[in-house]
Amino acid sequence: MGEHGKHRPLVRLAAALIALVAAGPAAAACRLALVLALDVSSSVDAREYDLQRIGLASALDAPEIREAILRGGAGDVALAVYEWSGRFQEKLHLDWVLLRSEADITRAVAVLAGMERSTSDYPTALGSALGYGAQLMTRAPDCARRVIDVSGDGVNNQGFGPALAYRHFPFSGITVNGLVILGHDAAVLEHYRAEVLRGPGAFLEVAQGFEDFERAMARKLYREISDLMLSAVDQ
Repeated sequence: MGEHGKHRPLVRLAAALIALVAAGPAAAACRLALVLALDVSSSVDAREYDLQRIGLASALDAPEIREAILRGGAGDVALAVYEWSGRFQEKLHLDWVLLRSEADITRAVAVLAGMERSTSDYPTALGSALGYGAQLMTRAPDCARRVIDVSGDGVNNQGFGPALAYRHFPFSGITVNGLVILGHDAAVLEHYRAEVLRGPGAFLEVAQGFEDFERAMARKLYREISDLMLSAVDQ
């Protein structure tokens, strides 16, 4: 072996180390891609919308949620948020963002606190909402876990339902959790339990009315971000 041949292993090692350093923080693995979907159908009045909007922002801003995002596991958390109501009535409020720092979370909280409702005149097209979430997930960062977190106060009453959405949209590898808001529709809890939950470890969180939304969302976020496996349906 010549002089150059003797040093080839060292050269390859040095090149690998240089590439690793050059990649820097951007090369960090993503542990969770999380989509939050908020119900703004006609059963949700202006006050209830505000309780969702402020409740979501406050839940994300809570110290225990910040801690779970930034120090709760190896890798980043990616977040996207949209609202939904009737068929093709979805509005993306927060496109994919990696929550890598306190400042990243603060910016996301500000966006969510400032959300403006897109519509209040449409029924509950839950299948369409889920399909939109699946399509949104195709643009997500490459993360170890993929979760759609859909909240609502009523059952599907327009267009195709969750079963057809799961059959025809790209849901492979996606877990769907539910947050049920009680008070408007007595059938909503069983509907979400039977029709919406999907995938390993999927669970249901329950809010006792919109006034309880912040508490329920904070509890749900903590479980999703921390990957806590308590039970399939937790009431």
